[in-house]
Amino acid sequence: MKRRIALLLASAMLLTSAVAGLTSCSDDEGGSGSGKKGHVYYLNFKPEVDKQWQELAAKYTEETGVQVDVVTAADNKYMEKLTTEIAKEDAPTLFQISGVADLATWDEYCYDLTGSDPINELSSTAYALKNSEGKIKGLGYVSECFGIIVRKDLLEKAGHTLDEIKSFETLKAVAEDITARKEELGFSAFTTPSLGTGNTWRLTNHLSNIPLFYEFKADGLSADNPPATIKGTYLDQYRQMIDLYLNNATVEPSVATGTTVDDARAEFIDGKAVFFQNGDWEYGNITKDGKVTNDQLAMIPMYIGVEGEENQGICAGTQAYWAVNGDAAEEDIQATLDFMKWLMTSDTATTALADEMGFSCTFKSAKTPQNYLDKFNNDYAVAGKEVVTWAFTAQPSENYQLELGSALSSYAVKMDDASWGAVKAAFVDNWATEYAAAHE
Repeated sequence: MKRRIALLLASAMLLTSAVAGLTSCSDDEGGSGSGKKGHVYYLNFKPEVDKQWQELAAKYTEETGVQVDVVTAADNKYMEKLTTEIAKEDAPTLFQISGVADLATWDEYCYDLTGSDPINELSSTAYALKNSEGKIKGLGYVSECFGIIVRKDLLEKAGHTLDEIKSFETLKAVAEDITARKEELGFSAFTTPSLGTGNTWRLTNHLSNIPLFYEFKADGLSADNPPATIKGTYLDQYRQMIDLYLNNATVEPSVATGTTVDDARAEFIDGKAVFFQNGDWEYGNITKDGKVTNDQLAMIPMYIGVEGEENQGICAGTQAYWAVNGDAAEEDIQATLDFMKWLMTSDTATTALADEMGFSCTFKSAKTPQNYLDKFNNDYAVAGKEVVTWAFTAQPSENYQLELGSALSSYAVKMDDASWGAVKAAFVDNWATEYAAAHE
């Protein structure tokens, strides 16, 4: 493990040129350092809520006099940025890890939160991430859900209803019917799969959760104790869903390699597609300008053709764990713990997290976000459908996800068996490679 950390730090200078596109409320170094009251430097994972974090940090500084700086990493560059920043004198005091796979790399940096005030503010100990020694090294601060977001108004205009879609086959039938009539209808079935660099995470992380979930379930495995190898049992089903996206989207498959999630979102908002695979965190972005309203929205499960999937619900869980830098100065650690408690208990912070960021937080004092998409996760659960837990958090590294994304982009250009073989290698073989590297 120590050797793994040392290698990460040794590569920090080499990564500096790769971390453009970052934002900060002061500078990119995390501020001027600690003072008597301590200093907080939060390395934020979510670019879509950078503005809200900057405003919240400023309010805390105004209220307490404690300097809080927020730096936001670009999409799919978080671990590169963390590796660079953690080696600096003014390193992040608060950062994010995605679960046990990340903890295998960052455990030695993570402060033991056992018995701390923030941990005591959690609504459930299920959100406390423990290492192999039973020490709490991460605090899961937000639960989220994802599936296929639907423009009900467009679906109905195409002559279909939500009740028709109960499986991959029924989703495929609806999507292909819309594609056959897209010129007449004026819209497509799916938004672009957004396979541009840094934008593949909807397919590499979220869609891959379905085959991983079913493989783990069949083999008695758990994301909490990731396996060193996987078999790719449901890769054929994963492929047929990828094919459905590529063949029924707003753009041709090869063009998708130059598109982004922003493009997909804009297409959905502008009524150019019925289906947009994403999560409840998109609710504010979709509805903020009033073009799309609640009565036009729904969310359905991501069906891929697994036996029994008619009993499947929405994917729900968390990959968002706060970790405190145990190598920070004592006063900075305390300042960071105090800031976390404020985030979890104050009316100012809990309101901002719920209403402005749209987070369903895990705190005793958390406010319920006005997020209409969460309703569908609840509806499926109440109907007795199985909540699909997050298996993708067991993926062994960020590089694993990037390699899979690259293989999928190549597949979009040439959708043949040879190209899919590269996807299979990235999915299955590279799991073992990256797992071994992370556990040296």
